[in-house]
Amino acid sequence: MKTPLTNHPCLGEIPTQLCTVMSDQALFLLVEDAETDAILIRRAFVKGNIINPLQVVNSGDQAIAYLKGEGTFANRAEYPLPELVLLDLKLPGIDGFQVLRWIRQQPEFQALRVVVLTSSDRIQDVNLAYQLGANSFLVKPVDFERFVEISQALKGYWLWLSRAPEISRPVPLVIDTLPTTKRTAGEPGRVPPSP
Repeated sequence: MKTPLTNHPCLGEIPTQLCTVMSDQALFLLVEDAETDAILIRRAFVKGNIINPLQVVNSGDQAIAYLKGEGTFANRAEYPLPELVLLDLKLPGIDGFQVLRWIRQQPEFQALRVVVLTSSDRIQDVNLAYQLGANSFLVKPVDFERFVEISQALKGYWLWLSRAPEISRPVPLVIDTLPTTKRTAGEPGRVPPSP
């Protein structure tokens, strides 16, 4: 739930109608295979006073399963949809580019905010990430204090100033299991019964 800001010390003179605050319960989904980077990001969130929950998955396959709500991630109360995805590009199996492509191909996730957070600073990776629909591209810092700065920047922009679009989980496909009626040969549109 978003609440309007009226007098927030970090925002100065920004008009109230331009500012909304993302709920402290808005979830970040971190897609990161390097455990040390995931730990650094968690610690940076704590030091940066970001109290929002941070779910971590360590592969592209897990990221897609999480967003679809499949398998381990089927319980939406335990694994809610994220307001923001922090996506590494170099992942085992399905890489970050493939995850980003998949996200943008799903009608219910086209507006999901995705920030690429990766060690690559190759211009080809930057360009491709934006072409595939990334909302931002950040290069992972090499030291903890820079991780804290990035977490504070995420909080300042993505949590305080940017308004989140509404997203929803895809509706599961229901297969009709009603019994079929026997059909007779010669009727239009009917299949003759098997002998």
